[in-house]
Amino acid sequence: MTVPVPATHDPAAQDSSVTRSRATAFAPFTVRIFRILWLASLVSNIGGWMQSVGAQWFLIEGDSSPALVALVQTAAAAPVILLAIPAGVLGELLNRRRVLIATQLVQVGVVAVLVVLTWQDALTPGSLLAATLALGVVSAIQLPAYEALVPDIVPKPMIADAAALSSTGINLARAVGPALAGLVAAQVGLAAVFALNALSFVFFLIVLVAWRGYRPPPVRAEPFLDASRAGLRYVRHSAIVRKILVRFCLFLLPANALWALLPVVAAGTLGLSAAGYGLLLGALGVGSLLGATVLGKARTRLGVNGTVMWGSAAYGAGLILVVVWPTLWVTIPVLLVTGAAWIAVVATVNGTIQAFLPVWVRTRGLSIYQLAFYGPTAVSAVVLGVLADRWGSEAVMVVAGGLTVLLAVSQVIWRLPETQGIGREIVPIPGETIEHLSDEDDAVLVLVHYTVAPTDRAEFVRTMAWVEQARLRTGARAWRLYRDPARDDRLVEAFTVGSWREHLSQHEARTTEYDGDLLDRARALSVGVPTVDHLVVMPRPHHPRHPSNPTDRPPL
Repeated sequence: MTVPVPATHDPAAQDSSVTRSRATAFAPFTVRIFRILWLASLVSNIGGWMQSVGAQWFLIEGDSSPALVALVQTAAAAPVILLAIPAGVLGELLNRRRVLIATQLVQVGVVAVLVVLTWQDALTPGSLLAATLALGVVSAIQLPAYEALVPDIVPKPMIADAAALSSTGINLARAVGPALAGLVAAQVGLAAVFALNALSFVFFLIVLVAWRGYRPPPVRAEPFLDASRAGLRYVRHSAIVRKILVRFCLFLLPANALWALLPVVAAGTLGLSAAGYGLLLGALGVGSLLGATVLGKARTRLGVNGTVMWGSAAYGAGLILVVVWPTLWVTIPVLLVTGAAWIAVVATVNGTIQAFLPVWVRTRGLSIYQLAFYGPTAVSAVVLGVLADRWGSEAVMVVAGGLTVLLAVSQVIWRLPETQGIGREIVPIPGETIEHLSDEDDAVLVLVHYTVAPTDRAEFVRTMAWVEQARLRTGARAWRLYRDPARDDRLVEAFTVGSWREHLSQHEARTTEYDGDLLDRARALSVGVPTVDHLVVMPRPHHPRHPSNPTDRPPL
C-alpha cells in the first residue's frame, strides 16, 4: 500500500520573512531525518505502486470482468471512508512515529501472506481483494499521521519545500514502480512483485525503529468522541473548506475512470502486456513529476482556481484522447500531459486545504480531505466498472472525460475560494480572560453582553453572523443572538460549549487570527467593554416516578 505524501503547502501561507532565495527547494534535505524518511517513503511508494499493478494484472490475466478489476480501487479506498475520522483523531492525539511503526508491521504481515498464496498458486480474486482491503484499513490509519509528521521535523520556513519534495518522491515512485512491476511480473512472476513490496515496508520499518529522536508536539488531551466531533464541526462551519472539498469530489467522480479502467483499455484496445501497462503508468508518473516541477509557477500565475480549472480541462481531454486515438505513440505523450494535469489538481487542492487548516485541527481536517479523496474513488470505481461491463470501457472513458471538461468550464462562474491573507495563527480570544473555574466535563453557557448604538445595530448584526460561524468552528454547540425588549441598545450573544475543557481550548488553542479579527470588529461596535458571564450546567433534579411519601409528589 502506498505511503501517503504530505500535502503541498501554499507558498502564500509561509512566513513572510522567508523568501525563496533564502529557502531553496532542496533546503529540507539538510535536515538529516527528513532526508532519510524521504528515501524510505520513496522506496515504500515504489513498492506500493508495484503492488497495485500486480493486483490489477492478476485479475486481467484471469479474464476478470472490468467491474472486478475496478474493485481493486474500491477495496483500497473503502476503509478510508469508514475510518477517516477516527484515524484523524489518532494521528492528532497519539505519537505519530509509533502509529507508523505499528502500521508498517501489519502491512508486512499482510503482504507476506499474499506472497505465500501467490507462490503456491493459491491466490484467488477473493483473497486478493481481501488482502487489498486489509492494506486499505492500515493505510487509512497511517494517512493522517504521516501527513502531519513532516511539519513536526522541519523548520516552519521549509515546510512548503519539504512537502514539494515529498510530492516529487511519490511521482518518482509513480514513474518507476509500474514499469518495474511490469518487468518483474514478466520475467519472474507476480509473487516477486508482492515480495518486493513487503521488503519496501521492512525498509521503512527499520528506518522508523532506528529513529529515536522524535519528539511529538504537545497536544491538549481530549476524549475521543469529543475530538472527533470537534473536527467534523470545524469543517461543517468552514465555508472555504466545504466549497473546496465539494469541487474536488465532483472532479474525482469522473476523473477516476482513468485509474479504474486503464488496465482494461491497455489489455483490450491497445493490446498491451503487463510490461506495456507498466509503461502507461510510468508515463503518467513522469507527467506527474513534470507537473510538480512547474506547479509553483503555475499557481502563482493562475491562482488556485485557474490552476484547478486548466488542470481539470487537460485531464478530461486526456481521458478522451486515450480512447479515440488508440496508438501507443499518441497515448504516451497524452498520458504525460494527463499526469501533469492530475498532479496540478490534486496537489493544489491538497496544499490549499493543509495551509488553510489551523494547527489544532489540521490532522483531523486532513482526514476529512482523505475521506473526500477516497470516497469518490470507491464509489466511482464500482459505478464505472458496472457501466463499462454494459457499454464498454472506451465509451465510459469518453463520457467521463467530457464531464471533467464541463466541470472545468463551470469554474469560470463557480470559482474556488482564494485563501491568501486569511490569518491562520492561533491567538487568545481578544478582550476576554478565563480561568479554570469548573470541572472539565461540565457543559458551559457563555453570555456576552453588548451595548450597541441604534446607528451601528445593522452593521453589528451582520458582523455577528460571521462571529456565529467562528464560535461554531471552535467548539460551540449552539449559538443565538438575543435583544432586550426593554433596551434597544442591549444585545446578548449566547452560545453553549460541550465542556469546560473545550471552552478553555476555545480561548487558548483554537481561535485563529481571522476569528480574532471578527471578534474585535464586534467589540469595536459596542459602547464600552462587553461583559461576559460563564454559567455551568446544573445536574437535572431527580423526581421518583412513584414517591412513597405524598409530600414528595410534585404540585398539580
